[in-house]
Amino acid sequence: MKAVLIRDFGDRSKLEIADVPKPEPDEGEVLVRIKAAGVNPVDYKIRSGLYKGRMPLELPIILGWDVAGIVEKNGFGASRFDPGEEVFAYARRKLLKNGTYAEYITLPESFLAYKPKSLSFEEAAALPLAGLTAFQSILQKGKLMVNERVLILGATGGVGSFAIQIAKAVGASVVAVASKKNVAYAISLGADDFIDYTSVDLKTEIEQRFPDKFDLVFDCVGKETLEQAYHFVKHGGRLVSILGQVNEELAEKHKVLFHYVFVEPNVKQLNQFTQWIGEGKVKVHVDHKFPLEEVVKAHELIESGHTTGKIVLTV
Repeated sequence: MKAVLIRDFGDRSKLEIADVPKPEPDEGEVLVRIKAAGVNPVDYKIRSGLYKGRMPLELPIILGWDVAGIVEKNGFGASRFDPGEEVFAYARRKLLKNGTYAEYITLPESFLAYKPKSLSFEEAAALPLAGLTAFQSILQKGKLMVNERVLILGATGGVGSFAIQIAKAVGASVVAVASKKNVAYAISLGADDFIDYTSVDLKTEIEQRFPDKFDLVFDCVGKETLEQAYHFVKHGGRLVSILGQVNEELAEKHKVLFHYVFVEPNVKQLNQFTQWIGEGKVKVHVDHKFPLEEVVKAHELIESGHTTGKIVLTV
């Protein structure tokens, strides 16, 4: 089968399209014919070597953690899905080795959920990592409830786009922070208010417009933005980040409960997205699609840090 792999860490020149053996499903596993694979910032970070020492890995590595496709074959003891059924999954396993930038992948059947019928394969492949990250940040760790108010920093990227919709699905009020060019997009997802961080001082703007602060702040930006975020949370409120660790001094000073989220596979949560999609509460925005052979272009775009929605490889 064809796959995109890296034999060493480095820049985009390390991305190689190669012929590799088609995998066979082990006990409890399913062979999936991949139709589309999501592209995420973590992919280029792995390629660059930033995950060396953070996760077990074995070169060469086929990149990719998002997948949508068709069940082709069941291993012994795998019986939840029949060949021909359409599925999607967050495909991260303990060992960084065999990912979704390929024509086939084997996965434990427990990782797989039925693809939402109304979504294309490209849309379904754009959902798992970003959607689950938003779910686990907003609801599981952030514990956002009806009538609470959430500030989303980096609100129009892949994760932020789902975070807006999840917050609205549970009856919360959403203030989105992103650049001015994305205001219409954020409002279309359900944001109640918008702050263009490029035209104001964010801290001053929030202090003036939202003196009561926020029950939850969700950070998808990190660095200086995360350091500012402690000032935006009510005493006893929650701050969740996917890009930074706790500042104990600021957390204590502002009486903030901090959580860092590194997304985990969760089929029950994927099924909740299927329900929301059926109810019209969540939609998936695919910003760009590239064939597998144009993976370098996909990585160039995801590295820019200024995408709206998701990037997908078609297989």
